[in-house]
Amino acid sequence: GRSRDRKRRTGGPKRSRRRRRRRRRRRRRRRRRRRRRRRRGRDGDRKCDAKTNPGEDLCSDWFHDSGRIREQACPEGTVVRWRFKGTGGVLPQWLAQPDVIHRDIKSNLFPVSDIPGLSAPLVKKLQNNGIQHLFPVQAEVIPAILESAQQGLLIGRGGYKPRDICVSAPTGSGKTLAFVIPVIQVLTERVVCEVRALAVLPTKELAQQVCKVFRSYAEGGTSLNVVMLAGHKSFAAEQASLSELRRSLADIVVATPGRLVDHINRDSGLSLEHLRFLIIDEADRMIDSMHQSWLSQVVKAVYRSGGGAGAVSIFRRIEPAYVTAASLSPPQMPLQKLLFSATLTQNPEKLQQLGLHQPRLFSSIHSHSGTPTRTQGGYDFPQGLTEYYVPCTLSKKPLLILHFLLRLKLSPILCFTNSRETAHRLYLLVQLFGGVQAAEFSSRLSPAERKKTLKEFEQGKIQLMISTDAAARGIDVAGIKCVVNYDAPQYIRTYIHRIGRTARAGKTGMAFTFLLGVQEKNFLQMVEEAGTPGIQKQIVKPQNLKVMEARYEQTLQELANAIKEEKYQ
Repeated sequence: GRSRDRKRRTGGPKRSRRRRRRRRRRRRRRRRRRRRRRRRGRDGDRKCDAKTNPGEDLCSDWFHDSGRIREQACPEGTVVRWRFKGTGGVLPQWLAQPDVIHRDIKSNLFPVSDIPGLSAPLVKKLQNNGIQHLFPVQAEVIPAILESAQQGLLIGRGGYKPRDICVSAPTGSGKTLAFVIPVIQVLTERVVCEVRALAVLPTKELAQQVCKVFRSYAEGGTSLNVVMLAGHKSFAAEQASLSELRRSLADIVVATPGRLVDHINRDSGLSLEHLRFLIIDEADRMIDSMHQSWLSQVVKAVYRSGGGAGAVSIFRRIEPAYVTAASLSPPQMPLQKLLFSATLTQNPEKLQQLGLHQPRLFSSIHSHSGTPTRTQGGYDFPQGLTEYYVPCTLSKKPLLILHFLLRLKLSPILCFTNSRETAHRLYLLVQLFGGVQAAEFSSRLSPAERKKTLKEFEQGKIQLMISTDAAARGIDVAGIKCVVNYDAPQYIRTYIHRIGRTARAGKTGMAFTFLLGVQEKNFLQMVEEAGTPGIQKQIVKPQNLKVMEARYEQTLQELANAIKEEKYQ
């Protein structure tokens, strides 16, 4: 009787379960409200801290989680970040006040002979290579690096460690030559062959390209040896090119992170104890690959003790510490970091991972008027580039590519996809359609095949190169007039590096992005926030594609059969 009465009062077990669920939901809502209140209490109390010294070194206590920089000019004239309660938040002076580089390449060329500090043999070498003028980024950065090495290799200016240098400039603005020339000039004076410059790059293709530039200026006139560690040879062959009977055979090493760590860990004869320059190209991507811990391995190898515990010598390098007037630390050979990227992050929290020493930033301007202004939160786009977006449907994308090639005669075209599977399918479809000389460029191919494809594309033998983002960074192929984003990129940095394959070195170029209806709003907002000079809408009328539709439908059937055959092979 008692249990029956309880069921009548409570409404049975089902109603009891519903009540328990409602109580749990109420508790969860209360917890969420408490968390929101705590968050508002921590982040909502914003104030402008103009008294904090903006020139202080990077330290973790003033970083905030989001990493977004918001600046304001205070009455005291200090550029600051909005400060969130519980953090310090002042933008350091080197980020707030960079050395500004002009983006307009054509009207800001500098004669090679007028560059301060550049040696006569290198001036002659540049002129023999057809370079009579340097671009703005080269004219600013080369003297800065040379000035930091005025006292020679073994000691910094005044006995102090030179400042690290960061360069953020558009794609195709000449960043590679900006570090190759000064490094070659400084190392030309060396007597003993040791690894004194290390350039780290994210991909094999980019490493090969930079190595080629180093060798072109090191050969003929200098005794410098350039060695590449990128997996293009066997490990034993690379090891033999580094040292012989404990004697170094390399002055400059160009490497990818993975291969570099292999050589350090396996004690292959790569000694970094005399390293003077650490060059990090495509720095934003290298920061993202810090999980490989390649930088900590390099620093550990650089500061490996070269003498006894009590040895006082410039050859015994120790980890840098605070320098004071009373410091008893002897002068030692400095290690200077040189960072280069078209999309260098402005987030101090990420830059802190690099352990920069009093960094100096060179950054391009982005201004529609003649007044030099630094882009706030934006990126630098190549000046001669015209951007378009093409609204389309998924099924019409291949037809649009064929229309560009066969009807509009836009070639050569570098076409980017988001996956190697899409790249391969598109390559097969274009090949089966006929009338176009196409090639694919992705990790499906061996390094030798990729090198051959790039060479043929540069020679004009290939009209359409379909690539993943393997070719999006740093690859300099002459003659690319048009870039097509077959798949819209998800991130603005990917977009900037893709379209940066054209309109290089002050030339003109076009970039098209195919957008589905659901992608338009987000993509255009992303590009606008990045500071694009303007992206135009390009509509391809359906009647322009009708001529190819019959052949296209037939090709799709052939493609399905070809993919089936590949699966069974």
